[in-house]
Amino acid sequence: MTATTQAKRPLPMAADLYGDIEPSPRATWHGYWPGLAVVAAGTLAAGFLSDHYGVPVTLMALLIGLALNFLSADARLTPGLAFASRSLLRWGIVLVGVRITFGQIVALGPVALLCVLAIVALTIGAGILAARRLGFDSAFGVLAGGAVAICGASAAMALATTLGEKRASQAQLTLVLVGISAMSAAAMMLYPLVAHALHMSDLKAGFLMGAAIHDVAQALGAGYSYSDGAGQIAAIVKLTRVALLAPVLAVVAMFLKGEGRAKGPGLPWFVVGFFVLAGINSFGVIPAIVASGAEKLAAGLLAAAVTATAIRSPLSQLLEAGPRPLFVILAATLVAFALALGAALFLIG
Repeated sequence: MTATTQAKRPLPMAADLYGDIEPSPRATWHGYWPGLAVVAAGTLAAGFLSDHYGVPVTLMALLIGLALNFLSADARLTPGLAFASRSLLRWGIVLVGVRITFGQIVALGPVALLCVLAIVALTIGAGILAARRLGFDSAFGVLAGGAVAICGASAAMALATTLGEKRASQAQLTLVLVGISAMSAAAMMLYPLVAHALHMSDLKAGFLMGAAIHDVAQALGAGYSYSDGAGQIAAIVKLTRVALLAPVLAVVAMFLKGEGRAKGPGLPWFVVGFFVLAGINSFGVIPAIVASGAEKLAAGLLAAAVTATAIRSPLSQLLEAGPRPLFVILAATLVAFALALGAALFLIG
């Protein structure tokens, strides 16, 4: 398939935290219900299977969503699916802060922060090296490596905006979004299995999930599928990576001399909300019944976001893109995983 053909195709509908991959669909309140009804049914089914068979609810939500992927072709469902995969995810992230205290954040220590910084930098470097070896330019390596290193599809879109159309075409961006969607889903299923096989503590497993998995929904889903403690650590580590997007955009613009300044988002509101709630929770002023309800609501919102994201993933485009661009994303993914696993085993805890 030619680049021209690819460029004419719509961008794949991925987990879009910042709302810059596609505009929020305009719809009246009842226009959201068809998509939300499908998401609710899939999430409830995931909860039923999780309760009866002891399988993590987020994993079941992912599998059910992928099974319902054919529904993404129905335009009537688009507003509700977009709302669930974006807005519900954001509010779920905020409510996860009720489970966190600043004591837990401080307990991670400076070593964990330095590890996260190193993993982000080296993963982007791996993307650049892999791109060059496979015949692509450095810009595509930055695009693919940065998406893996920071926050998946949203980082890819922000980086593409910074690089400009001349350095990162829409065809290349589409391939990265497709690859990120697939590999982030695979990581959500595989990384908890690795952590179980190595009998990792909640701290180590949470760091692995938070430092290595691409998209936020999958990182938190993987963490909470391991344990509540691992999910809390994964949330802290992953949102630290998300907060690094703005400085990475500035560095990319400086070194690649992009046209104009980086226009990507600064510190997103849902990250701020997460830390605000964590701060309030640190003082112990949130009543137990409220905290319990918020935890259950957060779990439900995250499961719904995973379901919607899986339904909207552009699986058919994977077969059309060809393997070579995906090898760049795979190389960056393996480097991020190896570094996060090494740090979790030997430096964390």
